[in-house]
Amino acid sequence: MRIVVLGSGVIGTSIAYYAARDGHEVRVLDRQAGPALETSYANAGEVSPGCTAPWAGPGIPVKAIKWMLMTHSPLVIWPLLDAALWRWGGSMLMNCTERAYRLNKSRMVPIAEYSRDCLKQLRADTGIDYDERTQGTLQLFRTQKQLDGIGKDVEILKEYGVPFEVLDRAGFCRVEPALAHTQAKFVGALRLPNDETGDCFKFTQRLAAMAQACGATFSFDTRIEAFAADGGRISGVRTSAGVVTADAYVCALGSYSPPMLRPLGIDLPVYPVKGYSITVPITNAARAPESTIMDETHKVAVTRLGDRIRVGGTAELAGYSLTLREARRATLEHVVTDLFPGGGDLRRAEFWCGLRPMTPDGTPVLGGTRYPNLYLATGHGTLGWTMAAGSGRVLADLLSGRKPAIPLDGLTIARYA
Repeated sequence: MRIVVLGSGVIGTSIAYYAARDGHEVRVLDRQAGPALETSYANAGEVSPGCTAPWAGPGIPVKAIKWMLMTHSPLVIWPLLDAALWRWGGSMLMNCTERAYRLNKSRMVPIAEYSRDCLKQLRADTGIDYDERTQGTLQLFRTQKQLDGIGKDVEILKEYGVPFEVLDRAGFCRVEPALAHTQAKFVGALRLPNDETGDCFKFTQRLAAMAQACGATFSFDTRIEAFAADGGRISGVRTSAGVVTADAYVCALGSYSPPMLRPLGIDLPVYPVKGYSITVPITNAARAPESTIMDETHKVAVTRLGDRIRVGGTAELAGYSLTLREARRATLEHVVTDLFPGGGDLRRAEFWCGLRPMTPDGTPVLGGTRYPNLYLATGHGTLGWTMAAGSGRVLADLLSGRKPAIPLDGLTIARYA
């Protein structure tokens, strides 16, 4: 089968690899000069099935107001006259109930857990290297109120059989020795030992090369303009290089998927949520993190990637703006120096932002559409890296006519009908 994949981020490239390995003729289209040059370029580096949960949940509206009033705010909403933003925000508020939270999490956890298993198998099969570490993640709490409030999270972890540890200061210093210098700022931590870390950009670049070795082709510097439909099917994709045709098409364009799909009558409730990161060269390994630490107060992750520290976080609702705002950089610098002073050289830090494709219920959109040869793989939000390998395998199975290893109930666009 001839397959066209739109987008060469970590999701699109994963689909291309698995589909090409299955023997399909795969072509990937992307406007950038290479794979993983947008949202997959410098994310926080977490592969965290244990942290899989929707942003929308009980108490979030009140917390959001408090976050926006903080000096180093984890949430910024720009007052845009954007109808899509307000529709998306209203839908997200409707998901801020206990019932919706549990339903959405029950849909997210299986794909996240399956994806981690696929990633492990992929490493075993190919030996792919991407500065990966399998030392878990650590959620740090600055107040006793935060620590006491993890009861519901622990209950859900137990429900899904996810291993965890609740640690005191001595415990979190045991797994992250550099925190011994700043341990007095924190009262405890929640550790998820099965989570992983790694450089999403390196992974995607190397997986793209492996996909090409399996026969896939990548057409870079190619502007994707619109789908063409005929007789209830997709007949091609109009691009700056002409019309590209295939037997099946996969839209993996992240935040840019909705405007591509809207002319087809497909209303996809995905909105860009801007995230920021800095990448800091390590100058003193003894004062740097071993794996990933999440500062619960500021919602910022600090991750070890080889000889670098990746600091990622914040959520900014600003449409499709890619403006780098110094206030967000100040927050990231504050967290890394507060946790790991002297670990890296901030003067040489690379500052970056990307647009996370977020659904109002937090769950990705995978699978078919009312067009029998059009498939979707988008809406992963902050969990694209976590869910990439599993999403790639699921889409390749669908394209090959196989039943995926996990049920797709609640993951397709049909849930928004």
